[in-house]
Amino acid sequence: MSKKPQQTVFIIDDDEAVRDSIKELAESVGLKAECYTSAPAFLDAFEPVQPGCIVLDVRMAEMSGLVLQSKLNALGYTTPVIVITGHGDVPMAVQAMKNGAVDFIQKPYRDQFLLDSINSALEQDAATRPLSTVENDLDKHLAELTKREKEVLAHLQAGSTAKEIARALCISPRTAEAHRRNLLQKLGVSSVKKLILLLTPRKERNQDS
Repeated sequence: MSKKPQQTVFIIDDDEAVRDSIKELAESVGLKAECYTSAPAFLDAFEPVQPGCIVLDVRMAEMSGLVLQSKLNALGYTTPVIVITGHGDVPMAVQAMKNGAVDFIQKPYRDQFLLDSINSALEQDAATRPLSTVENDLDKHLAELTKREKEVLAHLQAGSTAKEIARALCISPRTAEAHRRNLLQKLGVSSVKKLILLLTPRKERNQDS
């Protein structure tokens, strides 16, 4: 069995002292950390398959933290973001949270407060990453479905039960249930609820969250 890659705390701040401080804090509790001096430097190096979270400063010379956050969203990257700033205000906080930040923290911050936020973001990434992995192969998995399984899938997306699907397709409830079970297995999900989430466009999921 292949070893799961270690989660990484990606620190982006143009203040060297802040970068080093957060890196030292993360490593003091056994977390892996990488530092970047600017948003463009991070974008050039970042691989979205790497599990972890991002600790991001708002005010930076080449590209602001909020602009980077928007670019990550546009690229479809789901790595959780914690926004920090020494010049925070309400509009910035609102925009950061609208962009999907898991937290907005003002400097100077308490070490334990930041660690708690980082751990929460890492837990979120670990919980959502399996879904993202399946999502990347969705087209391939959908192509593997039989014609009947695709028909059952359409009814599941419409909220139909196995009995309702059976009546609509003129098959037995047991057969409808078998098709449901097979398509869930092919798509790599354990429940209809997870299936519907998987098939919901990412933008809609973000708006509902």
